[in-house]
Amino acid sequence: MQIRTVGTSALLIEVDDPLAWFAALDAERAAGRLDVTDIVPGARTVLLDGVASVTSLAATLRDRPPPAPTFVADDDLDIPVTFDGPDLGGVAAHVGLSTEAVVEALTSATFRVAFGGFAPGFAYLSGLPWSVPRLDSPRPRVPAGSVALAAEFAGIYPTASPGGWQLVGRTDTVLFDIDRTPPALLTPGRTVRFVAVA
Repeated sequence: MQIRTVGTSALLIEVDDPLAWFAALDAERAAGRLDVTDIVPGARTVLLDGVASVTSLAATLRDRPPPAPTFVADDDLDIPVTFDGPDLGGVAAHVGLSTEAVVEALTSATFRVAFGGFAPGFAYLSGLPWSVPRLDSPRPRVPAGSVALAAEFAGIYPTASPGGWQLVGRTDTVLFDIDRTPPALLTPGRTVRFVAVA
């Protein structure tokens, strides 16, 4: 584990299993044994923000054994997807399968929300059966609800934005709603499955 201070009240820890660390630290916070404002997992890091004493917490974390691999318990979520994205054929060619086999693989996979991304409601979903390259040139506008693949992750664009991921489908599922608690539908640790619709 590498521990770095971020400003005067945050720590960034680099770990092998960020989601396991997130789950363990979040449980400690919920039990009142960890005084932090926010815990944010990343691809290889966990940020602890609003730390009362970064020196004390850093010392505690250095002495702590790694948590057992685990995931945050939460409701499973099925997301209906129409698999008609403009890059579906290119993804199929890249992985050496038919488009039907790609859809079958995506709907058979169990994804896990690894961490949040570049926009409110965007989540990086681990569990993709292959690695898929980003587009050589990003699109200036990707429609909201686009289901996309890049590297070892799947994701869904919560709002229209530029983007360089491979678009394989679309969904009407609302990923971010300020009036919902929590506002983001896809929270770290949540299990997600894609369900093909016509």
